Amino acid sequence: MPESANIVALLSGPDQRGLVAKVSSWIYEQGGNIIHADQHRDQEEGVFFQRVEWSPSENGSVEEQAKAFEAFGDSLGMKTNVAISGQKPNVAIFVSKIDHCFHDLILRWKAGEYPCEIKLVVSNHATLQNSSEQYGIRFFHIPISKEKKPDAEAEQLALLKKEGIDLVIMARYMQILSSIFLDTFGKPVINIHHSFLPAFAGARPYHQAHHRGVKLIGATAHYATADLDQGPIIHQDVARISHRNSVSELTRKGRDLEKMTLARAVGWHLENRILVYENKTVVFD
Repeated sequence: MPESANIVALLSGPDQRGLVAKVSSWIYEQGGNIIHADQHRDQEEGVFFQRVEWSPSENGSVEEQAKAFEAFGDSLGMKTNVAISGQKPNVAIFVSKIDHCFHDLILRWKAGEYPCEIKLVVSNHATLQNSSEQYGIRFFHIPISKEKKPDAEAEQLALLKKEGIDLVIMARYMQILSSIFLDTFGKPVINIHHSFLPAFAGARPYHQAHHRGVKLIGATAHYATADLDQGPIIHQDVARISHRNSVSELTRKGRDLEKMTLARAVGWHLENRILVYENKTVVFD
């Protein structure tokens, strides 16, 4: 654990008077020093959200202080998630054949943008095996057919458990993860959809967009749920197009959007900036 490790807490729950003061007072009384704090109130639902980051006291371990704050947050009636900077989650990237998001994520990680460990790449095709191994990342080819999909997902889940994976990133993985997979894994899965959801969910969205004659195309990064392309949205971006753009031009423009949208969503998740509430997210600056 780095000597400069900080504690980051995300809290959400029913709004009540004095929450900010109670949180800051607790940190002060424990000898901590707040580095950054931000909060938001959902006016319609009366729900309070907060992200607070602080350097802990030198007395006692960082882990003990993080655990103590989690208990404190629970005592306020808040859902409390606590992370420690310097603890790098283990990540698995799921891919198929399309490689632009795959390369972008790994190059950003190698450049030091992401505080994580990319432990492995899982694919239903062998197309990106050489690229993965050139990056020094283990590649697992697990073919999937309609008849044997439950067996393939069981193999994937066993692999994720063995490697202690904390986050799965679907980098244009062209398979639908079943509800059984998501429930069994029980940890976040981030997906990039090549459309500005909720428009053009499902397959071939650029073809759908071209057929509809839209003037904007987009990309959406979201947490995967059992409902196809309906999970909590983390980030979206758009590009302007016209009637002059072909499907191939829409696809080219869209791939740039996909890379940037997924990159930002992954970065915010790894920096513990996202709070999920019902089917929405609060993303702190």
